[in-house]
Amino acid sequence: MTGRTDPATGRRPTPEARPAPLMNNSPGSQTSLRKRNQQRVIEALVSVGASTQAELARRTGLSTATISNIVTLMAKNGLVSLTPTTSSGRRAVSVKLLTSNGTVAAGIGFGRRHLRVVLVYPDFTIAAEENVILEQKYDPRDGFDLAKEVLTRLLEQTGISWEALSGVGVGIPGSIDRRDLMPVIGTVWAEWAFVDVVVELEDRLGVPVVLDNDANLGSVAETIWGLHGGATNLVYLKVGSGVGAGLILNGKPFNGATGVTGEVGHVQVVPDGQACRCGNRGCLEAEASVQAMLDRLSSVTPIQSTEDLVRAVQAGDVAALRVIEDAARLIGRVVGDLASILSPEVIVLGGPLAVLGDTILDPISRSFARHVLPLVRDATDIVASTLDDRGEALGAAALVFHQAAVRVI
Repeated sequence: MTGRTDPATGRRPTPEARPAPLMNNSPGSQTSLRKRNQQRVIEALVSVGASTQAELARRTGLSTATISNIVTLMAKNGLVSLTPTTSSGRRAVSVKLLTSNGTVAAGIGFGRRHLRVVLVYPDFTIAAEENVILEQKYDPRDGFDLAKEVLTRLLEQTGISWEALSGVGVGIPGSIDRRDLMPVIGTVWAEWAFVDVVVELEDRLGVPVVLDNDANLGSVAETIWGLHGGATNLVYLKVGSGVGAGLILNGKPFNGATGVTGEVGHVQVVPDGQACRCGNRGCLEAEASVQAMLDRLSSVTPIQSTEDLVRAVQAGDVAALRVIEDAARLIGRVVGDLASILSPEVIVLGGPLAVLGDTILDPISRSFARHVLPLVRDATDIVASTLDDRGEALGAAALVFHQAAVRVI
């Protein structure tokens, strides 16, 4: 796309330096600015609850006149309630976010062969969701068009207006460079390389878009909708066509300096092993991802898909069970190394193999125990996610309501 790279540096502009996206309704720049200011107000209300307009001005850094205009429009659209009150002995207006028929965030999760869209209220109640099966190796731009169709359908079904949509969170299967919000080559499928996800979707949807990878979003979802929401140090391990980890450290998502964190799939586990898409050999992803398992089985069994693999394991197929155990042993070793450094309270296995439960957790745990100190072993739970394939989309919606977003909005 032209105009996206700074000729002086050879890099795309930072998120803060990007121009506001063109919106579906004009004038584009004014609508974009209003949406972004409204999002700042929503984040403040989610964080501290009902607030006066003066308090909102202090928290957001917006002028009192701007706050007054924003909350008046939000009240007109049924997003907030305005109640007379007093503050420091003076008359004021208390602003309260409405969740029953008010603002929502959308989460879009792109998988290898599926697309999930969810609508979530600020209190994290799920308003609606839909999952769509896609063709293998689909064009991401076709996925963007379909995501807009599904999102439009969900808004219509729930009676929620586009004006009430405060933003859209998006998850893709690969790391994101936080400096320019572009997929990191070598960690994503070839179809996603050089695709400007944020710009493409903002052009289509006309609302602010935040972006992160699927594993990071899965970790966020686990702290809200999972069974271990009380954990302040959590690792979400996504094992699918790739392998990645999302990290919650001291109660917050950890993204590092560039956003490339938790890439356990590119830790070498077999010297001179299978070639990996990152350019190295013997990476965990090349040896223990679902695709690696399918490749090993394809020459000796009729197993061709993830669904076939799950069914074969559940039916007790000897070859499938051996492949699962071999992969689990490598996975356990790597997460053991990770736990020795981070000492998480819980490691949550996500992805399509989580449904196998103890069949995959037991060999992971045995390998894990051999590679950590007894204290770390005893203090770390290894469990399967209960969110199925919903975690990434749910986590994406949560980003819209949290400062953990990878983009300043």
